[in-house]
Amino acid sequence: MKKIATLLTMVTVALLAAAQLANPVTFTSQLKTTDGSSEGEIVFTGKIDKGWHVYSTNLGDAGPTEAAITFHKKDGVEPVGKLKAVGKEISQFDEMFGAKLRYFENNVQFVQKVKFTKPNYDIDADLEYGACNDQSCLPPSSASFKKSGKSPAVDGNKDKEEQDKKDAEALAKAKADSLAALAAAADSAALVPAVDSAAIAALDHDALWKPVVGDIQRFDGTDSSSSSSLWKIFLLGLLGGLIALFTPCVWPIIPMTVSFFLKRAKNDKKKGIKDAITYGISIVVIYLLLGLIVTAIFGPSALNALSTNAVFNIFLCLLLVVFALSFFGMFEIKLPSKWSNAVDNKASNTSGLLSIFLMAFTLALVSFSCTGPIIGFLLVDFATSGNFWGPAIGMLGFALALALPFTLFALFPSWLKSAPKSGGWMNILKVVLGFIELAFACKFFSVADLAYGWHLMDREVFLCLWIAIFGLLGLYLIGKLKFKSDIVEPGDETKPMPVICIMGGLVSIAFAIYMLPGLWGAPCKAVSAFAPPMNTQDFNLNTKEVRAAYTDYEQGMAAAAAAGKPVFLDFTGFGCVNCRKMEAAVWTDPSVADKLNKDYVLISLFVDDKRPLPEPIEVTEATGEKRTLRTIGDKWSYLQRYKFGSNTQPFYVCVDPQGNALSGSFSYKEDVPAFLDFLDGGLTKFKE
Repeated sequence: MKKIATLLTMVTVALLAAAQLANPVTFTSQLKTTDGSSEGEIVFTGKIDKGWHVYSTNLGDAGPTEAAITFHKKDGVEPVGKLKAVGKEISQFDEMFGAKLRYFENNVQFVQKVKFTKPNYDIDADLEYGACNDQSCLPPSSASFKKSGKSPAVDGNKDKEEQDKKDAEALAKAKADSLAALAAAADSAALVPAVDSAAIAALDHDALWKPVVGDIQRFDGTDSSSSSSLWKIFLLGLLGGLIALFTPCVWPIIPMTVSFFLKRAKNDKKKGIKDAITYGISIVVIYLLLGLIVTAIFGPSALNALSTNAVFNIFLCLLLVVFALSFFGMFEIKLPSKWSNAVDNKASNTSGLLSIFLMAFTLALVSFSCTGPIIGFLLVDFATSGNFWGPAIGMLGFALALALPFTLFALFPSWLKSAPKSGGWMNILKVVLGFIELAFACKFFSVADLAYGWHLMDREVFLCLWIAIFGLLGLYLIGKLKFKSDIVEPGDETKPMPVICIMGGLVSIAFAIYMLPGLWGAPCKAVSAFAPPMNTQDFNLNTKEVRAAYTDYEQGMAAAAAAGKPVFLDFTGFGCVNCRKMEAAVWTDPSVADKLNKDYVLISLFVDDKRPLPEPIEVTEATGEKRTLRTIGDKWSYLQRYKFGSNTQPFYVCVDPQGNALSGSFSYKEDVPAFLDFLDGGLTKFKE
């Protein structure tokens, strides 16, 4: 078990980018035809690296990503039958998925038969597939096929006009089904006025999508949200560093390190102080480099995708569970001892700045069993914050909190006498952190569950887990629950907990009791930022929610035009913590709720909605890069960037039914009066 834990730790940071870097499968594609035949085959040929495998077709929804073909354009052809897999198929029971799975190793072919129905054809299709090895899986991947040309023969049973008519009817049906699905996804039929397709078609779509970035900036003035977000990340890193400082792997090292520097320069106090300061700076540099590496690995466009990627979030969930079990004492996560020994020997055999830097690096390696889970948790949060510099800024805060005591105690050695001594309280801190990491593991699984609509962790399931976690934490802190690491000598089983722990236990139990009414629909504002939204709950007695009547931009704008009302656009996300905070703390205020429900048409656009669009949309970004929008979330994310010049959530803006900005933007700020002023400003401008 220890070897497994060690291996997991060694790849903690590297695996955060594994899905983005690995390319173990390559596919080529071709169209095989025969002269005089109206049928052909689209063939995808894959080469698979050793140790990897690609899953077969028709595995079902509960398993991994199965091989499937998606036609984005099929003018002049029709698919015949289903996608077929050709090769040496392996069938084996998979414990993780709890099912018998079929897959291929080394090589595979996927074949889709097609029938030519017109003299000329134009095909644009993607093969979607999943690939895994024994340690990790790639995100769902795709191989493309595009080709157009003259058909070798045309199916005599298909008349061109008849086929065109059927294509038009199919397209009209797809659009109608899409509108019906969007209407069904709204909160209730009573809240959604009927909007027919004719009203949507009558809209001036160019005006609706016309950029209003300049108007928003003039209303807003200088936007400091980015710097504010970085400050929050820095402070979170600082808090993480302070927590790591009081763990059993770091705190006992401080007196030894300070004593070493003082003895090393006993005849030159200034040199001792200089070495201690250099040691502190070295700690900062080491952890800052770690943050910069993560920053370099995750580009700005990858961060939003990672934050709602199912494989990534489930991996993070499992990672936090492993960290929690380590803190509970089930096993110890540590780097190989030969690493720290090698660095320590190198530090002893060198001198000057290099020697001090290597000593700081030894500290980082030796203390990893306690700091690793904290660093891993922080890097997870920083990397998915949506801010490109988040990991670097967060690790800077962490390193400063960790390095400052070493430097201060070296400058003022007498302070060590009043510092708390090492003891059992450090193990209590580790166990508490274990419970907290379990709680956040639920959050990461919930993000994937919401983005893909699995409904495995709806609000009541999430609350049940948190009630159990914080209830057990409370029992631990009052001494009713013990772990193996708490029992060092006989008699520890009945040893009373410190008063401060008992008080913390009462708070934790009270918090668990506070969440109980949430199972029947109580808002529970303290956890609303982390729990899934209220509309995922099956049994809900709460009737005071504020929820959007529309989740489609054009449909909502058509309704606003018919009603003669301004529009409140809410760019949000299933995994957006601050969005849930605003909805629970600000939107539910009676004055705010009244204006949103009566004076505005409320449209919520989820930028991480993974449902596919009826048809892909080709767009050009502001950078000139061409991109294909394939999901509903892609479309709303592009709308926010293109029209309003923003890519962070929550993002609120008031517009008229023609898409013109009525005021500036409003982001995360739990200030009811300020939010009311924002809404009133939009209404005043609309009336003018």
